[in-house]
Amino acid sequence: MLVLTRRAGESVMIGDDVVITVLEARGDVIRLGIQAPRDVQVHREEVYRELQEANREAASPSDEAVDAIARMMREKPAE
Repeated sequence: MLVLTRRAGESVMIGDDVVITVLEARGDVIRLGIQAPRDVQVHREEVYRELQEANREAASPSDEAVDAIARMMREKPAE
């Protein structure tokens, strides 16, 4: 992990096209501005993790769905 010290108004570059700027530092709260191309997704970590979990759940069939498909396969008439 790279650790940097920045003051309000100072920035950090990530690659060629992502700029993170410290907008304000007040106590233990820091406001950041992030400038990135539209095709780069930017999320707070907790939101990103929730999205990943929701995607995993959506991609995994429920036990009921698996049972329903198995029943349909057993009931399919032979051709």
